[in-house]
Amino acid sequence: MEKEKVVIIGSGPAGLTAALYTARAQLNPLVIAGSQLGGQVALTSEIENYPGFFDETRVPTGNELVDVMHKQAEHFGARLEFDEVTAVDFRQGSPFYVKTYGQEYQAEAVIVTAGAAPRRLGVPGEEPFIGRGVSYCGTCDGFFFRGKEVVVVGGGDSALEEGIFLTKFATTVTIIHRRSELRGGPALQKRAFANPKISFIWDTVIEEIEGNETVQAVKLRNLQTGATKRHPTDGVFVFIGHYPNSKFLEGQVQMDEHGYIITDELMRTSVPGVFAAGEIQDPIYRQVGTSVGQGVAAAMQTEKWLSERE
Repeated sequence: MEKEKVVIIGSGPAGLTAALYTARAQLNPLVIAGSQLGGQVALTSEIENYPGFFDETRVPTGNELVDVMHKQAEHFGARLEFDEVTAVDFRQGSPFYVKTYGQEYQAEAVIVTAGAAPRRLGVPGEEPFIGRGVSYCGTCDGFFFRGKEVVVVGGGDSALEEGIFLTKFATTVTIIHRRSELRGGPALQKRAFANPKISFIWDTVIEEIEGNETVQAVKLRNLQTGATKRHPTDGVFVFIGHYPNSKFLEGQVQMDEHGYIITDELMRTSVPGVFAAGEIQDPIYRQVGTSVGQGVAAAMQTEKWLSERE
């Protein structure tokens, strides 16, 4: 069994930032990167809203941002292992047990940054057009749909908030909901109904996303009549919820009813020596910038916790 000072689970912005800070603190962190280096941001085609990451001649990609973060963390001594955590045991306290497909570890401290994933429609055409018209973040990608027509899938608070936000850029926003009434809060509903750019298609689901190089249309089916039709659009924004990648932590740390890890303002979980940062404990903001800040806080508190034990 490998013995480590700090194990970081996840390699998104929170994880790579925590790796940078713990490496610079001479803690020699091991990052268990998972199957996708960078997490969701690595799949983002264009990054315009992260401070300091800017190019006047073109819009840099999420994968480029991840590459810079990765190199910087490794430069200061962080080590990355491309493996996935399958089980942990935090119940006995430090040192903690962490198991991956290929190895077992003992870690004096653990920072969990395994992230969250957007719920997908699971329809033909969705996967191929991610980053080319299919998005799960209006705040991230809305700017790229200036003067275009988009559809929003969902009927809760997130769908309404993002739909209203998208009207800053798109010429029309069509909200497609599988029910006959919205689930979002009354104030958001009032704003959405009053917005002249927003229209609604009720009792309807998307059966397929069509296009060539980018999204061009969606195939819709009415759940009441069974009738189908083709609806032209330049973009599909899906807001039917997120789920945290926390299944392997069940029974190990305190989580809310949705599976998000509960942390305090110092990124501490219910288990001393186990910290969490990024979207696995943040169902609200879900931005690169906030995840980076949380990664900084988790790393600094980890270093403090280890120093106090020594």
